[in-house]
Amino acid sequence: MAVADRMYARALFQAAKEQGRLQPVREDLSDFVASARDVPELASLLQNPKLDPRAKVAALEDILGGVDELVRNFLRLLAEKGRTGQLEEISREFEGLVTEEEGRLEVELTTAYELTDDEAQSILRGIEQASGRRVEATRRVDPEIIGGIILQAGSLRADGSVRGRLERLRHELRTKS
Repeated sequence: MAVADRMYARALFQAAKEQGRLQPVREDLSDFVASARDVPELASLLQNPKLDPRAKVAALEDILGGVDELVRNFLRLLAEKGRTGQLEEISREFEGLVTEEEGRLEVELTTAYELTDDEAQSILRGIEQASGRRVEATRRVDPEIIGGIILQAGSLRADGSVRGRLERLRHELRTKS
């Protein structure tokens, strides 16, 4: 993640928090980013570096009618600064700041086979105890990891899979040879 993306996300987060509007800003930003993913014309408008920033601002003005004022102003600023192409990354960083503020930790739990709900809850309780935060997890099955688990929380990845261990062993053997 680029430093600029983090700075823009933090600025929006601080403004929304100070005005007591974290949830409406979060929802409107998330909806807009989802729309940009789903509507190719909007994605093209945002991603096109050759399009004059004033034209982007004008187009956004037409689109953003009922959007929260902070989000509207934020998107205009991104367009003026030529940063609308990084909107998805900025939004991800913003979401991370909000979840941190709420004391939540979002993780992706990858296993070689489908866990029972009890098994998954046991793992998640351990993460909650270690982190001191409420954990929300998405679960994924990847038979190629052979066994064990992989936990991904933002940019932090803990690979306790058999495949990961074999790859580390292979790397270690190569570097010692």
